[in-house]
Amino acid sequence: MTDIPEAALSWTWLRAGGPGGQHQNKTETAVQLRYSIPLGELNRETAERLRRLAGSRLNSADEIIIECREHRSREMNRRVALEKLELLIEEAEKRDIPRKKTRPTRASSARRVKLKKENSQRKKLRRKPEVHDD
Repeated sequence: MTDIPEAALSWTWLRAGGPGGQHQNKTETAVQLRYSIPLGELNRETAERLRRLAGSRLNSADEIIIECREHRSREMNRRVALEKLELLIEEAEKRDIPRKKTRPTRASSARRVKLKKENSQRKKLRRKPEVHDD
């Protein structure tokens, strides 16, 4: 689990929509977590990958906004939102492994050519026979 500085986080509590009756209408259990990337103490490459991964959750203030209204409890929603952010940061910290160029083996090239010739022959047999006027 990554260590996220508290200064980079800001919490807002919202009323969760949907069914639930009087309790749902009166209490603010949904959470909106804002994570400020510049205050997050990430290196430049990780921050760039995080911006790319965030997609539409990234706003113009360079903040990632994560909303959670899955649970009836404010604390559970807070935990889930923080877990989502941690997973996003962990994914951004993974470095892409560069692809190593490889060449096909001689046997695989031969198999490919053989298959192409077989397909060609199969399609030739489907054609109408040629008429020769001698």
